[in-house]
Amino acid sequence: MRTIFAGMTLLLLAPLHAQQPRRSTAAKPTTRDIKIISSAGARALADACTAWAEQNKQTLAMAILDWGGNLIESHAMEGAAANSIDTALLKAKSALRWRRPTSETNKIVRSGENLAPTFMNDFPQNGALPIMVNGQMIGAMGVSGVDGEKCAQAAIDAVFPKQATSSAR
Repeated sequence: MRTIFAGMTLLLLAPLHAQQPRRSTAAKPTTRDIKIISSAGARALADACTAWAEQNKQTLAMAILDWGGNLIESHAMEGAAANSIDTALLKAKSALRWRRPTSETNKIVRSGENLAPTFMNDFPQNGALPIMVNGQMIGAMGVSGVDGEKCAQAAIDAVFPKQATSSAR
């Protein structure tokens, strides 16, 4: 009886499968090339942001994520608050998820236009930028401090001259 039931199931499914159109993968690429931020690139971003902060007499902390949300580099300047790197990391994750500066996400939340970031474990506070190179998201940089987005933008401009874009410009 078990064999008959199994055979009936196969017979019932066969016509459904036969009716579905075949999808051609010949015209569509089955892989894609992605850019990733290297450890050296992330370190250069942290160094450039630190140089900007020193020039502007600020004490900051930063976190740089790759396109998948993995922490590649973090740095806290001497004198930064104990929670600064954690704050920078939360900001960077928010910029990466929403693919926009956290200052924009903050405005959207404050206006009531979209409250999703408040209950999705995001931190929509000013200070982080997504990093786009040649139209491709390669990561995000979060900075904890007064002028976090300015520092992140200065670092992105220094490390990826004429390649990177963000909507913070």
